Amino acid sequence: MAEITAALVKELREKTGAGMMDCKKALNETAGDIETAIDWLRKKGLAAAAKKSGRVTAEGLVGVVSEGKRAAMVEVNAETDFVARNEAFQGFVEDIAKAALKVGDDLEKIKAAVVASGRTVADELTHLIATIGENMSIRRARVLEVPSGVVATYIHGALKPGLGKIGVLAAIEAPSESDAIEALGRQVGMHIAATRPASLDVSSIDPEAVARERTVLKEQALASGKPEAIVEKMIDGRIRKFYEEVVLLEQVWVHDGESRVKAVLDKAGVKLIGFDRFQLGEGIEKEENDFASEVAKAAGG
Repeated sequence: MAEITAALVKELREKTGAGMMDCKKALNETAGDIETAIDWLRKKGLAAAAKKSGRVTAEGLVGVVSEGKRAAMVEVNAETDFVARNEAFQGFVEDIAKAALKVGDDLEKIKAAVVASGRTVADELTHLIATIGENMSIRRARVLEVPSGVVATYIHGALKPGLGKIGVLAAIEAPSESDAIEALGRQVGMHIAATRPASLDVSSIDPEAVARERTVLKEQALASGKPEAIVEKMIDGRIRKFYEEVVLLEQVWVHDGESRVKAVLDKAGVKLIGFDRFQLGEGIEKEENDFASEVAKAAGG
């Protein structure tokens, strides 16, 4: 059994919003397993939802670049937000995105690619770390391509064109490229940035996630005291609602608040065949430091 530490209780509180004593009890009941404890709290009605991503504190930039039927997106991390405003760092992120567009989203191939300076991406990273004085890393990359149509890109809160903190690629299959398809692609990108869908369609959602959601919903419904047959109907209805929240094609189109995304695409005569969304620092935990203590320690206090 895992030790129920204050840090573990704090993590569960941040993920669920439940009270400290409830979190401690949930961890004791589930042998210290965070995910099982989240379910335990939800079944007891003590947590509104399971927040799957941790606190996001990593800095740097997300960069996107496209050439019609192909587009690339990268995330490059640094220690502080100041670096994101450094022109040399911004140029480096742009170079990495262009390299990914050429060689694909394998990080080793990207690091071996040669950029404008004549150095490889890996050597350029080393040079930039030495120049700026902060540790940096190339975290991830994604390249999407369509046989016909466009791969639209969208950056939310752009510092400059193609660079920001949230990036989206949306691969739209269409008979041909057009300004209308590009405009629709940008709208799709904005929708994805806002709603954070987990999958493209119902068939591609993780079956374990659905089974887990069904288990939680069933225990909640049974607790209401309703007959088993009614409970099953309640669960089916709530699973449909679950799909509407996490499946992109089932979501309500944010631009009108009424249509389904799949209906909007059908009306335009196009098909969305893939997407990805990068949010800067997503899932990365930074070590929390007590600045006052650090100063005292440095001063010999």
